[in-house]
Amino acid sequence: MINKQDVAIIRKLAAQVAEIAALPVQEEKRALWRKLNARRPERPMVMIDQVCWNEMDFNGELTLRCEDPECRQYEDELRRTLYQWRHFPVDMVVEPFVRVPKAVHNSGFGVTVEEHTAVTDPTNSVVGHQYINQFQTEDDLEKIRRPVIWHDEAETARRLAVAHELFDGLLEVRAWGYDPYLSLWDVISTWMGVENALFTLIDRPEYMHALVGRMTDGYLSMLDQLETQGLLCGPQSLIHCTGAWTDELPAPGYDPARPRAKDMWMFGLAQMFATVSPKMFKEFEVDYAGKICARFGLVYYGCCDPLDGKMNEVRLIPGVRKVSMSPWANQERGAAEIGDDYVFSRKPNPAFLAWDRFDTEMVRDDLVATRRICEKRGCPLEIILKDISTVRYEPQRLFKWAEIAMQVAGG
Repeated sequence: MINKQDVAIIRKLAAQVAEIAALPVQEEKRALWRKLNARRPERPMVMIDQVCWNEMDFNGELTLRCEDPECRQYEDELRRTLYQWRHFPVDMVVEPFVRVPKAVHNSGFGVTVEEHTAVTDPTNSVVGHQYINQFQTEDDLEKIRRPVIWHDEAETARRLAVAHELFDGLLEVRAWGYDPYLSLWDVISTWMGVENALFTLIDRPEYMHALVGRMTDGYLSMLDQLETQGLLCGPQSLIHCTGAWTDELPAPGYDPARPRAKDMWMFGLAQMFATVSPKMFKEFEVDYAGKICARFGLVYYGCCDPLDGKMNEVRLIPGVRKVSMSPWANQERGAAEIGDDYVFSRKPNPAFLAWDRFDTEMVRDDLVATRRICEKRGCPLEIILKDISTVRYEPQRLFKWAEIAMQVAGG
C-alpha cells in the first residue's frame, strides 16, 4: 500500500509533466530529431544530459518529499524533468508516458569488479577508480561465463500495478524492457584497469583476442535470449544522450510484444582505445563490436574517444548513423572524414562550466567554431553537452550555456 501523501505528490508532479508533454512543441522537436537522424537537418540540435544533479537544487525544486523508496525514484525522475524543462530544455522532448522497467535479470559474465575509489565530493556520484587486474593467467579466462537472462513476471506485474495507481489518467504507463549497453572495452577496463589492458594488448595479443571473443559471444547469446523472451525495450527516445526519434525504426515486421535488436538503436564505444593505432582499433574493437552492431537497426558510435583519425575503421561498423566527436577530436579532420555520411555528434568540453570563472564568450566561440566547420563540410550536426561533473554549485552556468547553445543552433 502506498500512503496517500506520496500518491498526491506524484500525481501533482505527473500532471505538470503531462501538461508539458501535450504542448505542440514536443512533436515539433521530435520532427526536428527525425530530420537530423535522416541526415536532412533543418538546423543543429542540442541536448544536455549526465548533469551534476547534486549541485542543481538551489531553490528546492529537486527536494524529494515522498517517503516510499519506489515513489521517491519516480519523484526524482519527474522533478528532474520539470527542472530541466524550466531551466535548460534546449531540444529535449517531454514524453507523455512513464517507463516502468521490467524485472529482467542478467547473470552477467560472472566477474565481480575489484577496485579502490577516491572521492572528491561525497554528494557527487563521480568518483575515481583504481581497478584490480583479474586477468593475468590462461585460467583467468575461465572466469567469463555466458550471461543468462530471465524475467520475474510477478515483480513486473507488481511494478506496473504501483505505476498505474500513481499515473493512470495522467501519463501512459509503459512496461520497459532491456535497453542494451554492450560495451566490450569499458567493461574490460573495470576487470583489468586501463593501463594493464593496454599493455596486455601489446604483450599478449592472443590472450586479449580470447578474452574479447568470449565477451562478444556472451553478448550475442544475451541478445538471442532477450529476443526470444520478448524482453528488449520498445522504440527509444534517447540513445546515449542524444535524440533517437527516427522514421527508419522499428524495422518492418515489428511486433511490440517481441522487439528485435534490428528494431532498435545500439551504441558502441571503446574509450580506452583513444591512444591505440587505427590498425589495433580495427583488430580489437571493430572486428568484434561490428558483430554486435550488425544485429541492430541503427548505431551511435563513440563517446569520449577521439575518432577523427579512425573514421576509415568506424565506416566498417554496420549501421552507424551518428559518430561522436569528443572534446579531444580534431574537428576539422573529423568533419572532413564524416561529410554528410553521418551525424557529427559534437561533445563540447564540460570543463568550460567548471573553471573558476565561467567564460560565456569562450562557450559561444567554441560552439560557433563547431557550427562553421560542419557547415563548410556539409555535416549534419548535433551538440551534446554531457559528463557534467561540476558547475561549481552555480546552476546558472548551465542555464546560460543552454541559452547560448540554442542561439548558436538557431533554435
